[in-house]
Amino acid sequence: MHTSRVPLEAASPVPPGPGPALLVVAHGSRDPRHAATVAALARRVRRSRPDLTVEVGHLDFDAPDVPGALDRLAARGHRDVVALPLLLTRAFHAKTDIPGVLREYTARHPWMTVRRAGVLGPDPLLTAALERRLAEAGVRPGDGPTGVVLASAGSTDPEAGAVIAQVAREWRHTGWCAVVPAFASARGPRTEDAVRALRAGGVRRVAVAPYVIAPGFLPDRILRGAREAGADAVAGVLGDAPELAALLLRRYDAARTATPLPHAA
Repeated sequence: MHTSRVPLEAASPVPPGPGPALLVVAHGSRDPRHAATVAALARRVRRSRPDLTVEVGHLDFDAPDVPGALDRLAARGHRDVVALPLLLTRAFHAKTDIPGVLREYTARHPWMTVRRAGVLGPDPLLTAALERRLAEAGVRPGDGPTGVVLASAGSTDPEAGAVIAQVAREWRHTGWCAVVPAFASARGPRTEDAVRALRAGGVRRVAVAPYVIAPGFLPDRILRGAREAGADAVAGVLGDAPELAALLLRRYDAARTATPLPHAA
C-alpha cells in the first residue's frame, strides 16, 4: 500500500469548532528560510481550519519565543492552548526543552491551561509528504528500481535514531527497491556514505529524501552530501506540504482533551 494515498480529509477526525488555540513550537534557526517555512506551514494550517487560532513560538534564534507566543495568545483572550512540537522524533527538545519552557510559563501564569501534543512522527502522512517531494523532484515509487536515502538531521538520542530506522524499513515496502537511513549529525552514516553504499550494492538510481521540515544548516549538509555523492535526485524539505498541515491538525485534535500540564504549587 502506498502511503501517499492516505486521504487528507481523514487526517483530522474531530469536527472543526471552538476549542483551544494551537501553539506550534518550532526549533528556530539563524537561517531566515527556517522561520519563513514554518510561517508558510502555519498559514496552511489556518486555511485548513479557519476558526482555529494558530500561533508560532520558537525555542531559539527566532521571535517570538515560546513565552512570547503564549503572551500573544493570552492578550487575545485565550486561556486554553495546545502546544505542538514541530519535531519529527522524540529527542532532547521534545523530552526536555519544550516541557521545561511550558512548565515555567504555567508556573508564572496559573490561569493558562496548556496541553502538550505529541511529536509528528512516525506517521503515514509524513511518508506521504516525502513521496510528494520526491515526485516533485521527478521520482516516484514503481518508476523503475530506485533506492532512497532517508536523510534526517540526526540526534544523540537512541530512540530518535531507532524511529528513523523504523520509518526506512517500513517505507521500503511501498515500491522502492531499498530505503536506508542517513544522518546529518551525531551519528552515521552520512548522506553521501548512504548514497555510495546503495551504489555499491547495485542500485543504479538513487534519490535522497530529506526528513526535515525546514531549510537550515543541517538540511544544507544533507544537500551537499547528496550532490557530492552524485545522487540522481534530491527532494525538497517537507515544508508546508498539505500532508504535514493535516498531521498538525491530527495531533492538535488528539491533544484537545488531554490532561493539562500541572501548575506549580
